[in-house]
Amino acid sequence: MNLNMSQKLKRRQFLLQAAMTSGSIVATNLGSKSGLAQTPAFITLDKNRPTIPYGIASGDINGNSAVIWSRSDCPARMIIEYATDENFRNSRRILGQVAAANTDFTTRTYLGNLPPGQDIFYRVTFQDLKDTNIYSAPVIGHLKTAPQGRGKDIFFAWSGDTAGQGWGINSEWGGMKIYESIRKLNPDFFIHSGDYIYADNPIKSEVSLDDGSIWKNITTEEKSKVAETLKEFRGNYIYNLLDENVRRFNAQVPQLVQWDDHEVRNNWYPGQILDDERYKVKDVSLLASRAKQAFLEYTPIRFNPQDPKRIYRSFNYGQLLDIFMLDKRSYRGKNSPNNQTVASTETAFLGSPQIRWLKNQLKNSKATWKVIASDMPIGLIIRDGKTDFENAANGNGKALGRELELADLLSFIKNNNIQNIIWLTADVHYAAAHYYDPNKAQFTDFKPFWEFVAGPLNAGNFGPNQLDNTFGPEVKFQTASPDIKLNQAPSAGLQFFGTVKIDGKTEVLTVSLHNLEGQKIYSLDLPPEVKE
Repeated sequence: MNLNMSQKLKRRQFLLQAAMTSGSIVATNLGSKSGLAQTPAFITLDKNRPTIPYGIASGDINGNSAVIWSRSDCPARMIIEYATDENFRNSRRILGQVAAANTDFTTRTYLGNLPPGQDIFYRVTFQDLKDTNIYSAPVIGHLKTAPQGRGKDIFFAWSGDTAGQGWGINSEWGGMKIYESIRKLNPDFFIHSGDYIYADNPIKSEVSLDDGSIWKNITTEEKSKVAETLKEFRGNYIYNLLDENVRRFNAQVPQLVQWDDHEVRNNWYPGQILDDERYKVKDVSLLASRAKQAFLEYTPIRFNPQDPKRIYRSFNYGQLLDIFMLDKRSYRGKNSPNNQTVASTETAFLGSPQIRWLKNQLKNSKATWKVIASDMPIGLIIRDGKTDFENAANGNGKALGRELELADLLSFIKNNNIQNIIWLTADVHYAAAHYYDPNKAQFTDFKPFWEFVAGPLNAGNFGPNQLDNTFGPEVKFQTASPDIKLNQAPSAGLQFFGTVKIDGKTEVLTVSLHNLEGQKIYSLDLPPEVKE
């Protein structure tokens, strides 16, 4: 990076941080020189105007569009001003939706027709509904649009599992520090692979560590018990936004988010009835409905017009990359011994509609690389009790149960010669690189492929999980070992994330795994396959 670019980046980060941490910034010009009306904002006491208590976020970048998210502290209208210049010259202004009580005062605005391959700077303000001359202090954010054509590098990060096992925000230690390590690498976007919150893991104010010291958590009422009400689920998302590292990260790095089990409850499936004394609400489908509402309210997700509650979706990031975000939670059958020999609704994992969608998306993709973002690894055994299985993997042997669905998908990819697919995932709370080889598998009708695992983000460490040989996975790298104590505090350093770089000229894809401090601990270059 040359000096000029370095100075620009430092200035950009300074502006972002200053805008997020200052409560004294007042918008005096929410218009532009492009013919839009200018609207002066009156300077008033903070208590008399809306505020933005939990920052801003962007997400679901798709070609030339993006979602901007925020939350007001009262009914107010979101206003977005954006430009390709950090000084907001020639900016455009959009009147967004009203943040209302029925969405817990969260709202989002869709930006479209953005210029390709550009840094976009945006600022969010909320306009008072009673006196339209009164505005909140603005908060400034940043995103980067996909490059047009080839020749430009793409760089993004992924991980999952935020604030699990009772390890919350320890301000004395520095909060959720791994988010700051990712932010400093300045990725184009970030894939959160699920367990965005831990609704079933209460946060205590203090946890005793093995060395005699005390881990001190920030606590809230909603995080003091398992989440059952909509207010409690919302409170879990608010809790994570209390962390300065998370808010700073959200303002700078767009997110593509998916969910897994802890957004509701560990190992949940539709129709489950709980036998858990911590819960007064025993119907998991009711809990999941409330949990999904909070998830959709508090993440920068774009609502599907035909199915506003659908989480699986795809994104194009230029000619080099398509991303497919899966949902392995909403459409699965119940957890079982997972040994059925014939596919049915009992063996559903992604479910037939999602499988058809994914096949069609993969077959029609024109991008060089296809990233499948999965909320669970393929070949790692994850049990649910003594006899049932939470994951598709069910022990060694031929494809059975939920594996039938994956076997069908992998065969489809081979038979249609769909090339350059990698899988990215989290869930198991360690980092790993897996190579799936049909020559070492029980089910062999598939092309070899790589799967990379990252996480956790401020949660306990676990693993290593047992491999299932159905699809022939080989561990090429992993951070977990039987000798490492499980469920240590984040301060033990066993927190991980991954990055992916696609070289714009050679189209070589490089996957790297990083530790808590952002240091690279593993890297692999994958040249693209060329169709014959």
